Amino acid sequence: MIGNRITHRTADGVRIPGTWRHAFICNGGSYFLTDLFVYADGLVDCWELVTLEEFEEKLRTGWVATSLPEGGRASAHHLAAWRFGEPQTWLTPELLLAEVRDTIDELNGRPDSTGRCLAAVDVFLADRTEANRAAARAAYLAVPETVRRYALGDMDRKDRPLRVLVAGPGGRMPGAADGRVTQAEYDDALAYFEERGRWIAEAPKRVPADGAAKPFAPAVKLYHSYPQRALEEPDKRALRHDYPAAVTVDGTTHPSAAHAYWALSVAAPADRARVTAAESGAQARTLAAGAARRDGWEQVRTAVMARLLRAKYEQHPDLAAVLLATGDATVLYDDADSDFWGDNGGRGRNWSGRLLELVRSELQAHRAGPSGADGARA
Repeated sequence: MIGNRITHRTADGVRIPGTWRHAFICNGGSYFLTDLFVYADGLVDCWELVTLEEFEEKLRTGWVATSLPEGGRASAHHLAAWRFGEPQTWLTPELLLAEVRDTIDELNGRPDSTGRCLAAVDVFLADRTEANRAAARAAYLAVPETVRRYALGDMDRKDRPLRVLVAGPGGRMPGAADGRVTQAEYDDALAYFEERGRWIAEAPKRVPADGAAKPFAPAVKLYHSYPQRALEEPDKRALRHDYPAAVTVDGTTHPSAAHAYWALSVAAPADRARVTAAESGAQARTLAAGAARRDGWEQVRTAVMARLLRAKYEQHPDLAAVLLATGDATVLYDDADSDFWGDNGGRGRNWSGRLLELVRSELQAHRAGPSGADGARA
């Protein structure tokens, strides 16, 4: 039920995580489609904040509606109004309450009814007694019917192997109108769970075909600074764009990548020359801010910066070594002047950091040999 619907409320200065789902409220004989908020502390907002016991009463009285009458008047968030025609609903008060209870467990990091069912199944598979099968069956039946098919996370088989397993050979599957489980069906279910167990055991070691999704190296943070001179032994401060390392592009040499960036951002050649001659990257920015911007600059600035960073690290192998030494670390680049270029405590878009990671990957490809270098620029 949680999915990506993450929200919270604040109580006594404490952030209480929550989630929401759609529901109908019946008020004065009319039905209103609204958001039902569920919070980790067990409170539910259904047009008012109530305890779980009070929510159960709201369900019992029909305030939170799970049955929709033919011809009933309905509206949705002041967007539309209509009458129900041939309404169908799969929820009952008991099912919705069970789903809400599961959601509270999830929000607190506890096993929900599905988790408890699968734990009971594991107990049975380890010790296949009828008592353990009965416990697994009871745990399966405690899972809300609306979510049972998702218990195994298998949209091809859904929960059929689970139903076969808890029924056993010759038993009736939960929800089956007739027929009994054959030995062949039961053996197939056992094989399914054995394979599933192997897959789960191997999952932590499994690496996607294209490589790991997360970096192995700890993140590198480049704090905002105003470097005035080159270091005898460059460290990560040299990865700042305004670090004094001359960059030559299109026949013009600029004192730093920042100088080059700001010079290329202005329209008039005379202004561009003044920016290039600025005493520091910060002064270059100030001069550029006071000059007319080149047309379409916002649309090309990331491509320009990528080109300048490639030039910087190709022309300064010692600085390229500093960048390569960061491995596969996420690069967080602080820029007090720009939430576009800077990460700024998670408030910015961190384009500087992202482009540094791109150029680092290209340098690694170039170091790997001709085929790697060709592929990096393809």
